[in-house]
Amino acid sequence: MTLTQKILARHAGLDRVEPGQIINANVDLVLANELSAAVAIGVMRGMKGADRVFDANKIALVEDHFVPAKDAQSAKLAKLMKDFATEQKIKHFFDVGRGGIEHVVLPEEGLVAPGEVIVGGDSHTCTYGAFGAFATGMGSTDIAAAFVLGEVWLKVPATIKIVYSGTLKNHVYAKDLMLRTVGELGIDGATYRAIEYHGSTVDALSITGRITMANMAIEAGAKNGIFHADEKTIAYVQERTDRPFMVERADSDAIYERVIAIDVDDLEPQIACPHTPDNVHPISQVTREDIPLDQVFIGSCTNGYIEDLRVVAKILQGKRISPNVRVIVNPGSQKVWMQAAEEGILTILAAAGCAVNTPGCGACFGGHMGTLGDGERALSTTNRNYVGRMGSPKSEVYLSSPATCAASALTGIITDPRVVDAALV
Repeated sequence: MTLTQKILARHAGLDRVEPGQIINANVDLVLANELSAAVAIGVMRGMKGADRVFDANKIALVEDHFVPAKDAQSAKLAKLMKDFATEQKIKHFFDVGRGGIEHVVLPEEGLVAPGEVIVGGDSHTCTYGAFGAFATGMGSTDIAAAFVLGEVWLKVPATIKIVYSGTLKNHVYAKDLMLRTVGELGIDGATYRAIEYHGSTVDALSITGRITMANMAIEAGAKNGIFHADEKTIAYVQERTDRPFMVERADSDAIYERVIAIDVDDLEPQIACPHTPDNVHPISQVTREDIPLDQVFIGSCTNGYIEDLRVVAKILQGKRISPNVRVIVNPGSQKVWMQAAEEGILTILAAAGCAVNTPGCGACFGGHMGTLGDGERALSTTNRNYVGRMGSPKSEVYLSSPATCAASALTGIITDPRVVDAALV
């Protein structure tokens, strides 16, 4: 069996599962944010006899999409979730100032671990595959059922195995690697499949890099993206929790639907051009003509980590951003924000002319603190660039790594970070 099959079989109480098989699987954690929780709570209220959640310690509720609340309606959604957490005695409730973006907060709080099954009312729940867990997003009705039953039904996905080889060059990051992967697969090339990441290249990635890649599995349509847990993974998790967990491994004779090999030795920084995440090109092709920017956004559950902010600060230190562009930075969580403050990163960013916001998802989905207007163009570290994703349907969004965003912030046009680096030397 593949890694995904191994985890699902154990959680379904079966010796073996096959792709396409429908199973009921016990869950280790159920996640919702203020948007998905509002619907799920309403559905749960309508279930006969569903007065209590199955386990108050296995549910996480994170306020992160409209934070701080932008209007009365978003405040109402936040209060509804907070009241539910109080009523159900849910321990893992993260309010403004004590949490951040759900997919950043849960790993740093030790709420995800290898071998677990995690479901969430957000498509980027697949992020936790970075830790060797099966993690997937579901609709709010399914989340309501998971609240009450502690299990979900799902179809076992077939698995695409991707093997990466080679060494990433200077200013080429996990984000570039995943953009290249989405470009290879297409936005529907892995629909309802598991992506299993292999190879020396990804073995060398930091936990943050693996998070970025697992996070964007959904951009290729995948049910989940998953890495094998190694010593880095286990050390990260054990620093944050002492609960037991089981590390699974794919069998040596596992059957994969496809096996794809990607060599990264010559990989350039990558850009996803409007209006799909698979419209990916090497930056040398994109910068043949000047592409002026109105906004650069750095953050999100894809690239809002301290490692990302360090890259940005190194490029911006002692310099000023272009007067023609606004730069918005959202640290991924309160802990990331505090660490960035302690390291002087926030001061570097502010001195360069960046606006540093409260941790949250708002700008990423065009909801709050960073929406685009008609005719505006943004370069973003986020995961999607569909029409209207960050605001006006008459705007354009390009996707890149934090390094490319930082370099472009200095020039006001999409810029290869390797060129800026060479100019500074």
